[in-house]
Amino acid sequence: MTTTRVLFVCLGNICRSPAAEGVFVHLLGQQGLTDRFVVDSAGTGGWHVGRRADERMRAAATRRGIDLTSRARQIDLGDLHSFDHILTMDNDNLAAVRALSHAAGNPAGQAQIEAMTRYCRRHSGVHEVADPYYGGPQGFEQVLDLLDDACSGLLDALVCKP
Repeated sequence: MTTTRVLFVCLGNICRSPAAEGVFVHLLGQQGLTDRFVVDSAGTGGWHVGRRADERMRAAATRRGIDLTSRARQIDLGDLHSFDHILTMDNDNLAAVRALSHAAGNPAGQAQIEAMTRYCRRHSGVHEVADPYYGGPQGFEQVLDLLDDACSGLLDALVCKP
């Protein structure tokens, strides 16, 4: 049995990507698949390196029984080789990760880079996970709803993969 390595990426790694990491880890635990995956998150920017997830996101996740324990970090070239899948939260994040990949010369064996929303089923018309940072509490709930949908779809795709 091989281990699948998944990295979630947003801008600062304090709202969306740590929430995606937490939701995905939560789903893995529910399905008894924790030992089959390595899960992490990162940001395209380094402003918040070392900080915990935004307090509002942690509170919203806690209400759902999800722990957000990671510390913010910035994505680097090594992540392109260390992870099998890199999932981005919006078009700017996707462009930034692809630019990093391009700067590395698109080496063989690098991660598959995709938009997180590609795996949505209930929210199939949504193309980005909006950043809730400057909004109200409802934005954090909406992000978690969207990530629950996308993470479930991602997990199904990875577990059912031939």
